Amino acid sequence: METKPAFKTTELFVFLAGVVAIVITAVTVDGDASTGGDPFNAEQALRYITFLAIGYMISRGLAKAGARQRGDDRR
Repeated sequence: METKPAFKTTELFVFLAGVVAIVITAVTVDGDASTGGDPFNAEQALRYITFLAIGYMISRGLAKAGARQRGDDRR
């Protein structure tokens, strides 16, 4: 089984779409002034982006683990 380069996979596009959605949500969602807080702040956004990045790396690692192609193989 041969794996595709990362830029040709749907995982990359899903990851990028998720990051964009998190950033847009963090920028647009504003907290109520009476409570004095932002319900979705930058710290939470970075945490979720980190979770997405970890999931992306695991999915790519699993895809590469099943590949028979070696790094020095020039196919």
